[in-house]
Amino acid sequence: MKLRPGGRFTPQDCEAQQKVAIIIPFRKRDEHLKYWLHYLHPILQRQQLDYGVYVINQDGDEVFNRAKLLNIGYTESLKEYDYECFVFSDVDLIPMDDRNTYKCFSQPRHLSVSMDKFGFRLPYHQYFGGVSSMSKEQYLKINGFPNNYWGWGGEDDDIYNRLSSKGMSISRPSGEVGKCRMIRHDRDKQNEPNPQRFDRIAHTRETMSKDGINSLSYRVVKVEKLDLFTRITVDVGKP
Repeated sequence: MKLRPGGRFTPQDCEAQQKVAIIIPFRKRDEHLKYWLHYLHPILQRQQLDYGVYVINQDGDEVFNRAKLLNIGYTESLKEYDYECFVFSDVDLIPMDDRNTYKCFSQPRHLSVSMDKFGFRLPYHQYFGGVSSMSKEQYLKINGFPNNYWGWGGEDDDIYNRLSSKGMSISRPSGEVGKCRMIRHDRDKQNEPNPQRFDRIAHTRETMSKDGINSLSYRVVKVEKLDLFTRITVDVGKP
């Protein structure tokens, strides 16, 4: 593995089609991260991507905010390299098929199509959670992700609404290629289901132009270039 510090890789023997930033929203999941790094680096290298892995670590004990961490990952990774594709991945999902390429397509891509925890079926057609990819252009078209989903749930439905309101559709690999294994775990503390999520999802169209990458505020606490990834610890504020 010819990884450079911070979990960066560029194929030696070919020109990669895309420059891909892989962004993982994170807090206190070191066991999972070890598994993820162990499985994913070899897969991503076989896919001959020019990529970097960014773990966006939420500082403190406030309620978890997954979508805001993804926005921060987008912003921070672009300070390092001119990435054109962004893969947003939960830390507990491992793809089972090399053909499921972690890159961007002409439409936003949902990569974790059939997870073992859902019996390898898509839970519902609009589902966009787990692992997804968007080009810079697709991401900016929807003003990134919402910043106001605190706690578990809702943000991926909001993102789906953003995409469909901008006339985009979700592309997916086949169920066979899109198989993923989930590393088992208990629900995290400070990530309880968000009771406001249904109300928020109902109003995506009105809120999306004001709430997103254009209204993102946060503070970087620390950036660490480790062997297998770049860890960016951030203060995301309070609900």
